[in-house]
Amino acid sequence: MKIEGYPSKRYEVATKRYCRTLDLRNDAALIAEYRRRHTPGCIWPEIVEGIKSVGILEMEIYIVGNRLFMIMETPLDFNWDEAMSKLATLPRQQEWEDYMSVFQQAEPGKEATEKWQLMERMFTL
Repeated sequence: MKIEGYPSKRYEVATKRYCRTLDLRNDAALIAEYRRRHTPGCIWPEIVEGIKSVGILEMEIYIVGNRLFMIMETPLDFNWDEAMSKLATLPRQQEWEDYMSVFQQAEPGKEATEKWQLMERMFTL
């Protein structure tokens, strides 16, 4: 399958982007199940609603091997620390994070912001 690129969305407001990375356990069966758990109908609706409710406009996760790369688009006035603190208190969020830790190279009990590492932009055109 040849991938030609992915369409991007346009928003009525100016946005900023967060890029983060996380490694999965290097186990083909676990990676396949992690992928399945993120498909429509399998991801818990409370998780999607929570993400939207804290102001994240778009979230995409890409994978190569066992490395994940997440891109989040937010409004310019989005405050990362406030949003993640709020997200951690919403229904089933920590339960989801604990479940996902089975697949991730991360310890149970950690919040998403502790697991996903912020990437530094080193080039822009």
